Amino acid sequence: MSEHLPVPEDVKRDILDVFGEIAAAESHVHGVEIPNVHFHEVGSMDAVADVTAACIMMRALSPDEVIASPVHVGFGSVRCAHGILPVPAPATAHILRGIPIAAGQFEGELCTPTGAALLRRFVTRFGEMPVMTVSAIGYGMGQKDFPAANCVRAMLGETADRRDAIVRLSCGVDDMTAEEIGFACQKLFECGALDVYTVPVGMKKGRPGTLIAVLCEPDDARRLAGEMFRHTSTLGVRSAVMERYVLARTVETVDTPLGPVRKKTASGYGVTKEKYEYDDLARLAKERGLSLKEVIGLLEEDAFER
Repeated sequence: MSEHLPVPEDVKRDILDVFGEIAAAESHVHGVEIPNVHFHEVGSMDAVADVTAACIMMRALSPDEVIASPVHVGFGSVRCAHGILPVPAPATAHILRGIPIAAGQFEGELCTPTGAALLRRFVTRFGEMPVMTVSAIGYGMGQKDFPAANCVRAMLGETADRRDAIVRLSCGVDDMTAEEIGFACQKLFECGALDVYTVPVGMKKGRPGTLIAVLCEPDDARRLAGEMFRHTSTLGVRSAVMERYVLARTVETVDTPLGPVRKKTASGYGVTKEKYEYDDLARLAKERGLSLKEVIGLLEEDAFER
């Protein structure tokens, strides 16, 4: 799939993550190694198309946060390739561990392993819908008949307060050189960290050391923890999930007497901040033989005159 499916690389990673989640669940419930897992219903072309379409849509929308209601899984039993199984099916139940679920009012399978894996991959948090200004609404209709409408509804909108969850990974080291720490921080940035910083700390036996901290998206935490083990001498990485408030950010390219420059604008909570992209400022400074401060002064003077 990774060689022949004409979709962007980030979408391919999402697709593989979803099916990887299903494979891990099937491996767990059947007691076989992941390479020996055989997909039945979830391996059909319909399922592959559904997952691919969902991953393409999520990347196209690129929401800051995805909130879902607690999952109604249904109750009773379901007939599948493995025979008659309780609802939720064992693989579905395994994928949904840690996620708030309820049987609901209707008998039958309301959540499949594929749906559970998509929820696991993309949902930021589960709970009530926040106060939001809705801009678009979508419906997905199921084929089974229930006393109530068999549909999933999604709403796209803006909230007054923009919040999301991030993970802070940290480790302390006292046996790495400054060059090694600098290289590790650079590699962590290249691997997708939102931020990397260091703090001088005191460690056991009175030795001076360095705390290396990484801020990242929750979905990237496990992979970046592995990179921390790879590029540092630590034997353990601590993890903490944090909620942060963020300003809405946009980037536009503006024409200036010195050439095109990207400008970042952030707004929310009653404030607005603007800043020119550092890389563009540095490029203009090198091209014109100016200092960074001189370039910023010329751009601000031009903006004032306009």
